[in-house]
Amino acid sequence: MTARRQLIVRSIAVAAALAAGAPGLALAQAKLKVAAVYTVPFEQQWVGRIHKALKAAEARGEIEYKATENVSNADYERVMREYATGGNQLILGEVFGVEAAARKVAKDFPKVAFLMGSSLKPQAPNFSVFDNYIQEPAYLSGMVAGGMTKSNRIGMVGGFPIPEVNRLMNAFMAGAKETNPKVEFSVSFINSWFDPPKAKEAAFAMIDKGADIMYAERFGVSDAAKEKGKLAIGNVIDTQAQYPETVVASALWNFEPSADRAIKLVKEGKFAAEDYGVYSHMKHKGSELAPLGTFEKKVPADIVAKVKAKQADILAGKFTVKVDDAQPKSTAK
Repeated sequence: MTARRQLIVRSIAVAAALAAGAPGLALAQAKLKVAAVYTVPFEQQWVGRIHKALKAAEARGEIEYKATENVSNADYERVMREYATGGNQLILGEVFGVEAAARKVAKDFPKVAFLMGSSLKPQAPNFSVFDNYIQEPAYLSGMVAGGMTKSNRIGMVGGFPIPEVNRLMNAFMAGAKETNPKVEFSVSFINSWFDPPKAKEAAFAMIDKGADIMYAERFGVSDAAKEKGKLAIGNVIDTQAQYPETVVASALWNFEPSADRAIKLVKEGKFAAEDYGVYSHMKHKGSELAPLGTFEKKVPADIVAKVKAKQADILAGKFTVKVDDAQPKSTAK
């Protein structure tokens, strides 16, 4: 058979399959349409990691990606519905303040796949949930902080005292206690996901009371530490490049394993309601401790050794970091 005839036969077969409604083949011929709805700007740490993973999939040519940032809770349902009626096959976002509305949209569009940041359970058949279960590297970063503090006082500034924040703070505190049982913590929440000036002000107050290391769960905290000549521990993203003399270590969240899994399942027609939380664990490469970088020679060698040993135990399943969603309390007197 000539190359020309092969091409004609192949074209006829594809056309016939499409006419018969073969969904797998249809999806293979076109990029998956993916949309995301975010209540905060792309630059915010948590949302930034989701956006980064989806942009990477877009760059690989796997998806066609659209996203809307800074959507108010009151407007969230409308934007979700617009994306669902616009032919998007997978919709992502964070619905912590709009759970009921988001789940209602999912019920109204059973053929659309939804993967949403949520504190609640999946909803059959098409509403999957995820969360940044990065308590493992948070514990490791706490071990580093415990070994670096000289005043034995660590300040911690969080957004809201919800499980997603609490579990990371509690893991960090437990890690710090392992390497330094004498350490005390000052804990406060700014009741905002993105208010750098307010976070900075809260950090200043803790530094004034003796904290020499700050846990930067929110943007603004590392700025305060830098201005006061103190140290900081990063969360979700690595900002050491911006604060080379301030940020010692960071617990990183990688959303790629979750995003890539959802994209693959939707393309295969196998997407179902499930909890993606496990794909944030270190064994799935969903989280990691950032390289010490500029602090590689500044962190005591014995602390580095302990952190490496603990990381190996976590990856081998010999040590499990406790998931503690209770609101952390200050212990500093």
